[in-house]
Amino acid sequence: MRPRYFYLVLSLLLLQSCDYFTFKKEVTPEAVARVNDVYLYKDDLMAIFTKDISKQDSIVLVNNYINNWIKQQLLLSKAQLNLANKKEEFEELVKKYRQDLFINSYKEAVVKQYLDTVITEDDVDQFYLNNNEIFKLNEELIMLKYIKIGKEDSNKNELAKLFKSTTAKDLERLKEKALFMKSHHLNDSIWIKYSDLINEIPILKTEDKQLFLKKDHFIQKEDSLSLYLVTIKKVLKSNEIAPKSYITPAIKQMILHQRKLLLLRNIEETLIKDATKKKQFEIY
Repeated sequence: MRPRYFYLVLSLLLLQSCDYFTFKKEVTPEAVARVNDVYLYKDDLMAIFTKDISKQDSIVLVNNYINNWIKQQLLLSKAQLNLANKKEEFEELVKKYRQDLFINSYKEAVVKQYLDTVITEDDVDQFYLNNNEIFKLNEELIMLKYIKIGKEDSNKNELAKLFKSTTAKDLERLKEKALFMKSHHLNDSIWIKYSDLINEIPILKTEDKQLFLKKDHFIQKEDSLSLYLVTIKKVLKSNEIAPKSYITPAIKQMILHQRKLLLLRNIEETLIKDATKKKQFEIY
């Protein structure tokens, strides 16, 4: 690291500690780096500091900032020299980007202030009823429960017995013993993807898919280390309509998106009406 960076940072920190870092108008700003005819000034470095930064971290921060600034200016200079014929095109792109930045920031502010984000169960029901054809499944969904336990686990037989039981009491006891399982899924009232199950239990890939995906189907598999118990409760096949409970989060996002588009369209129409009344524009 160049010694001048250290003294630069030290002076900045001392000035910071006194809560004083201003230049009088008649004082020439102090440059800390130059690339061709472009200068980096001490003032420019103040924005990179945080309140609780240490002296050592400040030295590293300033050093990195100056080096990055130099590289950026050298690249910019080279680019401007070699792409001089693109200047007008780039200026137009910059102009358009600036306009889009202002417009999009304004839209985001309006949406944040005025968008109705409250979605009721009735809203979800109505959207699902009117659009259920777009919710066809592209893969199977299943309701199931499964456990994975060690083959040498002393609780293996008890866990298997509780798993196979159909009583609520045994299910609760099984949940209480979850710590003895390598993995498990005991809530058989929610839908999960078939592919997610296969990823979780790769050994099931060897099962015939058509036979496997049957209601009330029980499967017991094992490998060299583990025992797998699976009970299929319900199955929805590909191209069937997805259940509302499964796609409710997606429906809510769609409703919000529709509301956002409608809000922005109304704002645009209002702007046009107001501008027309005030004769703010003309079409020739």
